[in-house]
This record gives sequence, C-alpha cells and structure tokens, in this order.
Amino acid sequence: MSPHADPRASDVHVPAPGGGRLWAERRGTGSPVVLLHGSGMDSRLWDAVAPALSRHHDVIRYDARGLGRSAAPERAFDDVADLLAVLDHFGLRRAALVGLSMGGETVLDFALAHPGRVAALGLVGASVSGHDWPPSPETTAYAEARRRGDTAALAELELSVWAAMGRDAPGGELVATMVEENAARRIVSEHHLAGAPARAAEPLLGTVTAPTLVVHGDRDHPEIAAIARRLAADIPGARGHLVPDADHYLPLRTPERLIELLLAHLA
Repeated sequence: MSPHADPRASDVHVPAPGGGRLWAERRGTGSPVVLLHGSGMDSRLWDAVAPALSRHHDVIRYDARGLGRSAAPERAFDDVADLLAVLDHFGLRRAALVGLSMGGETVLDFALAHPGRVAALGLVGASVSGHDWPPSPETTAYAEARRRGDTAALAELELSVWAAMGRDAPGGELVATMVEENAARRIVSEHHLAGAPARAAEPLLGTVTAPTLVVHGDRDHPEIAAIARRLAADIPGARGHLVPDADHYLPLRTPERLIELLLAHLA
C-alpha cells in the first residue's frame, strides 16, 4: 500500500465497452473529480494528490485500458468511451476531469463530445488530439522500439525524455517503477488504441465551455510547453500556470503546488 493510501478508499473493476475491466478507486465526498494518467503510466501517478483532493471532493482515479491493474484489450477500443463508462458506472451525471498527457488529451476530447457531462477541466502537461508533433530522433526511436516490441528500450526512452529530473528527484523511484512495469502493456494497449476513432481537438479549442486550468512544468518537454500555451490562449477563459521544478511527471514532482492549484480551480 502506498504511504499516502487511504484505508477508507474502495477499489472496483468497471466493465469496459467491448469487454474487459478497468481498475478504479473511489475515495472522499463532495463534488466529483476524475483523475486520468498518461500513457506508459498508471493511476499511481496520483498517489500524492488523490488523498488531499479527497478531503474536499469525491475522487475517482482509474487505470487506462491495458495499463496498471486494468485488463489488456483484445480488440480496438476508445479511451473516450472508457471514460464515459467510468462516469456511468459511478452514476456521475457531471464531474470535473483532470488529465495528464494522454489523460489530458482524453478529457479534452471528452469535453468536446459530451460537454454537458463536464463541470471543469484540469489539463496537466496535456497533449491534444490533432497536434502535429515535429519529427525528432526521439519520436523515431519510440516508433522503432514499438515496432520491435523492445520494452526495455521503450522504458529507457520514456524515462530519458519525459522524466528529465531523474530518479533522485521527488517521486523518482515510483516514476521508474510505473514506466518499467507498464512498458510491455503499453505496446499492446497502444496497438489496439490505433483502431479508435480519429479525433482532432486542436482546431476546436475555442468551443470548449468548461472552466479550464492548464498546468505544465518548467522542465517538461518543449512541445508540451508549446501545447500548454496554445491551450491557455485558445480555450475561452482558460488559466495557465507554469510550475517550477517539475518535468512531465508533475503530480509526483510537485504535488503540493498542483493540489493548491486544483483545489482553487475546483472550489
């Protein structure tokens, strides 16, 4: 059990569309907040954040399809449909959605598809569907590692590119553990995710209606910083914050600052 774990929290397995189950945890009372992690990670990303949020909110976090404790997909799946299944399973008509990286992309796509179900958005080091990532040696290396099924190379790339602050920084050991444990699962999951409907949120940012907080770390990938600036500029009323001493794994690097920003945004 994590040192931050709440013994009062309950974990369940949510039936996933098309088969399989998604591991989820629910804790706390108040207005609902759902936390989504990024690719190659799992819901332990929120270990230092979820307990503090749950003192004020009904907090749900779950492992994306094929990652962490969720079942591996056997056919094409849609992460937006999975999020909808989680909300429906817990009987949530509306909820605040907070996502990092791939999770941020998912909650933004969800907000465009189901605006009435979203009370607020928190985009943390978020990617965005439809963004044209510039070619680079690292993207080429990622593609080659996936093609070969080389999980060790994929984990090494993930840590060198996205966890720039290293193992000795706050949360570093957990970051490395998550990445290494999920590397093989990620290859399987992403293969099936390729069959999900193509989306392009970037040209639709001006139509987002949910109150939006955009957060990224000063040591995150430069393209994430560019996306964050675009999100803050194009989403109506969005507020952007640059957090010092944080890379892509911001919820584990600087949890206190993120908790402060989220509680103020969700109040």
